[in-house]
Amino acid sequence: MKGTKGRRRFIDYPRQGREGLRRWLPSWRQWLSAVALGVGGLAGLLAVVYAKVDIPSENALAGQEATVYYWADGSQMVSVGAVNRQNVTLDKVPDSVENSVISAENATFYSDPGVSLQGIGRALVTMVSGGDTQGGSTITQQFVKNTYLSQDQTVTRKVKEFVIALKVNNQKSKREILRGYLNTSWFGRGSYGIQAAAHAYYGIDATKLNPSQGAMLAALLKGSEQYDPGLSKANHARAVARWKWILDRQVDTGKMSAQERAKYRTFPEPRALSKPTSQAGQTGYLVDVANKFIKADTGLTDKDLARGGYRIHTTFDKKRTRRLEKAVTDVRRDTIDPKRRTADKFVEFGAASVRPKDGAIVALYGGADATKHFSNNADTTAVPVGSAFKPFVLAAALQQQVDEPAAAWDGTATEAPEADPSRAAADKTRPLVLRWALMKGKNPPFVQAGQQMGLERIRDLAVASGLRKESLARLEQTFPLGTSAPSAVRMASAYTTFTNGGLHTDPYAVSALTHDGRPVPGLRRPESHQVLDAGVAQQVSGALEERGRQALEAQGGTAAQQPVAAGLTEPGDRMKSAWFIGSPPAGVPDLGTGPGTGSGSGGGVRPGRLPGAGDGDGDGNEPTTAVTMFRNKPGAPELLPMQDVGGAATGLGTTIPPKIWSAYQQAP
Repeated sequence: MKGTKGRRRFIDYPRQGREGLRRWLPSWRQWLSAVALGVGGLAGLLAVVYAKVDIPSENALAGQEATVYYWADGSQMVSVGAVNRQNVTLDKVPDSVENSVISAENATFYSDPGVSLQGIGRALVTMVSGGDTQGGSTITQQFVKNTYLSQDQTVTRKVKEFVIALKVNNQKSKREILRGYLNTSWFGRGSYGIQAAAHAYYGIDATKLNPSQGAMLAALLKGSEQYDPGLSKANHARAVARWKWILDRQVDTGKMSAQERAKYRTFPEPRALSKPTSQAGQTGYLVDVANKFIKADTGLTDKDLARGGYRIHTTFDKKRTRRLEKAVTDVRRDTIDPKRRTADKFVEFGAASVRPKDGAIVALYGGADATKHFSNNADTTAVPVGSAFKPFVLAAALQQQVDEPAAAWDGTATEAPEADPSRAAADKTRPLVLRWALMKGKNPPFVQAGQQMGLERIRDLAVASGLRKESLARLEQTFPLGTSAPSAVRMASAYTTFTNGGLHTDPYAVSALTHDGRPVPGLRRPESHQVLDAGVAQQVSGALEERGRQALEAQGGTAAQQPVAAGLTEPGDRMKSAWFIGSPPAGVPDLGTGPGTGSGSGGGVRPGRLPGAGDGDGDGNEPTTAVTMFRNKPGAPELLPMQDVGGAATGLGTTIPPKIWSAYQQAP
């Protein structure tokens, strides 16, 4: 019998004649064979995929239907038109614009095979790991994605993009690809393509763009939401930096001489942001807020929404929104006269109504007209809230008493509370002093309470009640006095905590979202959570109700009469804003007309609902409404003082927001 010893195996593994670890380490030949096999297999797989994947028909980018927004009752609010796109030939695009785009996005465009192996590898790794999926594509790949594929960020789509890009690069000229890319790329401001972008940003045809303007538009290809200079100061800084880099990059790549580059030292500021006339009045503000919630919940971008085909059902009540707009317009006409008083110039109003039970935003007033005043005053975080913040300090003190009974204050305040002598000894606690200070419009007890409780406790309660942490001021001594600048939407939402038994539900503006008839995943309906003990919420509500009653009686009125002048201005206030937040009672017994608060960076409190006002839902779920007033000159970073706004009779302007609220509550 012939032995088998010495017979060579087809694969010598584990390796014969080796001991220990070396027996299990492949030889260099084995390593080389494995690599060759892998490369060959990958090449074969790529060849099969290349053969099977055809260039598809162009997607429906140029002809898809508009996006429609609906009121809460299901009626149509506005239809935002289909894609704003105007195709142009390359002879209508200056060479300098082409050079800017190529230098910024793909310097090797004219010499590469249409794909970047390094870029595709990076993109696949980041997608698998859950990182940023943007970037890593050549101009050809981006053209393929825009023209033939969806915008989904998946491995399958990325592989298809890679293969189709190879085919497109072989079948189309580079000039054809560049023309298609320039006509399908997203530049922001609702514009697809270089022609629409030239009009959106500079009001001219693409053929008239100069090298500086072309470099600015090329910067937007990195992401208009981060590089449109009109959206924010941070965006402006990023846009300027990238604009400079693109011009310098053209010098480095030989597309522009240093002498030509030296001509462009001033950033080419684009036109101010504008909205289509279909979004005039309050509609543009409502659309902006709805889009903000959609983007936060679903991850969709402005680019996605601009492609159209969405059906967006909002929580906005058509009747309430129109009543709120009318209330602001009427009161403004009766009280503000910039032609007679310099102090009445640049006066702005914002307001929002939020339902306490579910957090639905039912009405907004963002400004006079979204097509003329782009900034949304109902959603701005630049207006200090003043004394309207003090109820959160009182609530924190009351909640601490529930959580830590031993932490009751010893009563050593800068000013003693006025209380019944028979109860003073037992009731000299921090909440009693703060309640007294709220009634009297005193600041020192709130500052002292912040020092003793800790400002973090107050901040955390405010955040849990719905205020955004980023809108809150630094934790300094004056923090309890309202140096923070939350939006009207968030203030209205936070105040629902007091009238809803300590329960809070975050605000939302979109109840349903579909695309091409299918629900869009990710949209969430916020859930309620207990922020305050129910007894604490009731005590805060009671304090606000009492403060409102006192403010009326001080003027010779009664709590049953319509409030006219509830704001109180404290000594030393900087008077940069005036606020009023009114809430009807919701599930809190024996509170009469309900709580509300008004402030002029130190204002007063008013009853939150007028007897007989006809805006209720009939289920204890009438909305809480916040009204803010401030002065801001367009382009100026600081708010202007409020002294003498509306004339001396208005009490430094602090009575105007309550008038708006009252008119809104009583409107038919």
